[in-house]
Amino acid sequence: MEHSRIARADELTEVQRIEVASGAPFREIGMIEVADMPPMPLDALAERQRAGRVWVTVDARDRPVAFAVLDVVDGSAHVQQLSVDPAFARRGIGGRLLDQVAGWAAGRGLPALTLTTFRSVPFNGPYYARLGFRELTGDEVTPGLARLLAAEAALGLDPADRIAMRRPVG
Repeated sequence: MEHSRIARADELTEVQRIEVASGAPFREIGMIEVADMPPMPLDALAERQRAGRVWVTVDARDRPVAFAVLDVVDGSAHVQQLSVDPAFARRGIGGRLLDQVAGWAAGRGLPALTLTTFRSVPFNGPYYARLGFRELTGDEVTPGLARLLAAEAALGLDPADRIAMRRPVG
């Protein structure tokens, strides 16, 4: 049975491998540019890992099969990346990992998890909605989230299909 914990420094290349592998479902729906995006650089992962903001879900042999990278944006725990190895998809691992990081956030007095995602991709916006996230609209989109959405648009992601979402942790 898998469990989640803070990632070790020696697991960051495996985190990158999972991120690359998790691009496959995007390729299957024709989002080749998204599928081919490079993983988070090792130095950025290492910085977050040292801060205790990279979580992994590991299998029975203690090998990472999923991960979450967290930042703090506008006073909430921001899920910068959540990826599950496609070989372990559809088992509830992502949802359980989000529950773990919600507990981490609550323990630090952070009121919510936030993220940005694709509105129309079934394993993105609709998936997060099933896990208790709600799309933010208008003034609900905080300045930090607005900057993240603008940066994503600058990378070529369709701003009409990108949304910010929030889930209370308490």
